[in-house]
Amino acid sequence: MESGRRKGLSGVLSSLSLVCVLLDLQLDGVLGATHVEIEHHLEMGRKLLAAGQLAEALSHYHSAVEGDSKNYLTFYKRAAVFLAMGKSKSALPDLTRAIQLKPDFLAARLQRGNILLKQGNTEEARADFQAVLQGSQDHAEAHDQLLRAEELEELQKEAQSTHLQGDYSAMVNVLDRIIEISPWDPDFRELRAECYIRLGEPRKAIQDLTPTTRLRNDNRAAFLQLSKLHYSLGEHQEALSHVRECLKLDQDDKECFSHYKQVKKVSKQLDSAEELISEQRYQEAMEKYESVMKTEPGVPFYTNTARERICHCLVKNHRSYEAVDLCSEAHQRDPRNANILRDRAEAYIQNQDYEKAVEDYQEAKEFDDKQEIREGLDRAQKLLKLSLKRDYYKILGVPRNANKQEIIKAYRKLAQQWHPDNFQSEAEKKDAEKKFIDIASAKEVLTNPEMRQKFDAGEDPLDPENQQGGGGGGSHGWPFDFNPFGSGNFYFKFQHN
Repeated sequence: MESGRRKGLSGVLSSLSLVCVLLDLQLDGVLGATHVEIEHHLEMGRKLLAAGQLAEALSHYHSAVEGDSKNYLTFYKRAAVFLAMGKSKSALPDLTRAIQLKPDFLAARLQRGNILLKQGNTEEARADFQAVLQGSQDHAEAHDQLLRAEELEELQKEAQSTHLQGDYSAMVNVLDRIIEISPWDPDFRELRAECYIRLGEPRKAIQDLTPTTRLRNDNRAAFLQLSKLHYSLGEHQEALSHVRECLKLDQDDKECFSHYKQVKKVSKQLDSAEELISEQRYQEAMEKYESVMKTEPGVPFYTNTARERICHCLVKNHRSYEAVDLCSEAHQRDPRNANILRDRAEAYIQNQDYEKAVEDYQEAKEFDDKQEIREGLDRAQKLLKLSLKRDYYKILGVPRNANKQEIIKAYRKLAQQWHPDNFQSEAEKKDAEKKFIDIASAKEVLTNPEMRQKFDAGEDPLDPENQQGGGGGGSHGWPFDFNPFGSGNFYFKFQHN
C-alpha cells in the first residue's frame, strides 16, 4: 500500500518536471522570437514615420513597447509619433516612462518640458528645463524655454489682476501672449472667449472655445456655450450639432437637453418655412415665420429674419402695400440687409412707384453687388424711364398683377369712353384719337405674354427704337399693320341716338 503511494507520487513529480522543461523550452523560443520581432517593429516604425505614415508607424511602436517595456528609446520614439499626430496628452506618459527608465535622458526631459509649458503647467515645465541645464549648462533651447516659463507665470498673474478690474480689452492683450506660449491650456482660451463675448465678438469666442472641447475631457460646458453662440448668430444647424455633442457625453444633462429642445423647435420651424417658400406656398410660410417670432422673441436674429421673409412672401403674393409697410419696419431693424431693400423695391414696382424702387435697389447695391441686385436696378431704371413715356398699366388703370380678363374688361370700358366718334370738335377728336391709340396699345402689349414680359422687364415692345430694323410703319408711330379705327379685333361700332 505504502509502496503504491510512493510510486504514484513519483509519477506525478516526473510529469511536473517534464511540463516545466517543456515550458522553459517554449518560453525560450518565445523570448527569442520576440526580440527579433521587436527589432522588426522598431525598424518598420522608423521607416513609416519617415514616410509620414503615422498611424501605421504607431501600430508598430505599440507592438515594440508591448514586447519590451524596459527600453526607454521605444517609449521615446512612440511619444514622437504621438506628437507628430497632435496627440500631446498621449505622448506625456511615454516621455515620463522614458525618463523613469533613464533619468539622465535629456532629450525626453526637454520634450516633456515643452509639452508641459504649452499646457500651461509652468511649475513642472520649469523643473524639466532646469534638469536639462544641470546636465548641459549651455543648452540654448532649455535656457530659452525656462525664460518663457517664467514669463508665462508673470502673465498669468497679470491676467488674474486685469480680470478683477473688468478691463476686458486689456485682458485680451495679455491673454494673446499667454495663449501664444501655452496654446494647449483650455483655461485661458475659455477666459479669452468670455472676454470676447463681453466685448460683443461672438465669432472670436467660438474660435477660442472650439479647441477646448478637445483639450478638456467631458467639456460639456464648452459644447453648450458653442451651441448658444451659434444659435444667437442664427446658425441653428451648427447649434444643434454642438448641443448634440454635449448630450453624447451625458444624455441626462438638463441644461443641454433644455437648450436642445428649443433649438430643435426653432430649427424645424425655419426649415419648414423655407420649404413652403420653395413650394410657393407663401401664406403658409408667413404663418410659420410668425410662429418663429413667438417661439424665440428674445433673439434678434430670428425675429429679424422672420420679418425679412414675411416681407418677401407679401411681395410674392402681390400684397404690395402691406409689403412696403413690413419691409420698411424690417429695414429699420436691419438697415444693411440688401434682401429687404430688394423686396421693398419689388413692392414699389408693383405699386408703379419706380423712383423709390430705383432708390432701394441703388442702396441694396451698396451692401451687396450681386447679379440679382444689378439686374433689378437695371429693370427699375428702365421702368422709370418707360413710365415717363407710356405706362400701359396706368393707361388701363390696372395693377401690374392684373390677369388677362381684367385687362380686357378695363380696355373695353376705356375704348368705349375715348372712341373719337364720341367727340364733336376736331381738337377733342384728336385728343381722343391719341388716347384711344394708347389704350389699344396697352391692350395689345398686356394681353400678349411675350410683349408683356418685355414691358415688365423695362422695355417698350411698341417703341420703334426697340424694333429690329427700325420698326414698322403706320400712322402715329404704330408699329403693327392695323388701324385701331378700322377693321380687325380692335374695331368698335357704336350706335348713337
